[in-house]
Amino acid sequence: TLTDAKLLDGPWDLAVDDHGTWAQVFVSSVLNGTVSRFDVAVTGKGVMVLKKTQVAGGYTHVPNAAAVVLGPTGLALDAESDTLYVASTGDNAIYAVSHASRISNAGSRGKLVFADAHLRGPLALRLAPNGHLLTANGDAVNGDPLHPSEIVEFDRSGHFVREYDVDPSQGGAFGIDTVLHGGTFNYAVIDDVTNSLAVYRLPVEE
Repeated sequence: TLTDAKLLDGPWDLAVDDHGTWAQVFVSSVLNGTVSRFDVAVTGKGVMVLKKTQVAGGYTHVPNAAAVVLGPTGLALDAESDTLYVASTGDNAIYAVSHASRISNAGSRGKLVFADAHLRGPLALRLAPNGHLLTANGDAVNGDPLHPSEIVEFDRSGHFVREYDVDPSQGGAFGIDTVLHGGTFNYAVIDDVTNSLAVYRLPVEE
């Protein structure tokens, strides 16, 4: 069990860089606006925490009537470039934290990479098989009844690519994950309105 009174304060999402006998676990804390890294060893006896450090901070974290609380939520790790992407719901933006595996005691948000008008309170965040990023709009920030419950796709340089509807009501888009199968780009989305999970198949775009 990973516990820490300071570094884990309302943990929301995590990203794992798994190396078999050891791993790095990144966790967003929605109540204090930080992201932390736990370096762990994995043995036959279990998991041992070797090091705990804050890798990012300063994200907006405030109570919200629609979402209960706003703060850093979704995480997506690009291990190849050692970059951790953070969906900051309260800031209505996506940030990139460089040198995620090595950075220590950082208090900054990282580099702003996406703050487009298409964002409406980003929650879940995933790297797609085509290298783009996907985020689920929770509609608690910058909500638009004409564009409810959408998944937004953008490239890692911050350019908007496209968006997909999940539900005709607001507040539906929540969890998301992706898989590449048979030359098609599939993504699974949790619809919080209907309490269901749907899988969509779309062509891969470079």
